Amino acid sequence: MAEEQKTHTHVLEDGTVVEHSHGEHGHHHSHAHTKAVLNRMSRAIGHMESIKRMIEDGRDCAEVLIQLSAVKSAINNTGKIILQDHIEHCIVDAVEHGDKEAIKELEVAIDRFVK
Repeated sequence: MAEEQKTHTHVLEDGTVVEHSHGEHGHHHSHAHTKAVLNRMSRAIGHMESIKRMIEDGRDCAEVLIQLSAVKSAINNTGKIILQDHIEHCIVDAVEHGDKEAIKELEVAIDRFVK
């Protein structure tokens, strides 16, 4: 039997309205940081493409490793923004509605993210 889908609305401190819904397949939502996350991901993808060209061109291994480290850091920082957004919206909502499964899912996600 399909689970009923509920839409929740939150107003952030800056007045931004955030809506998300929980249903049969988890939840779907939009957050204030979506555009920033997508921009960061686009830059990281571009950086990875330039690293690929460095390798194809036979650039010094040390230079490639330094650039890979920069991309890794950028991706980790992007993950932190997503995690913060998730905690501030989804987890707060889950706690308010007694959704203990969301907390378990967060624990798994954090464990995988920090590995």
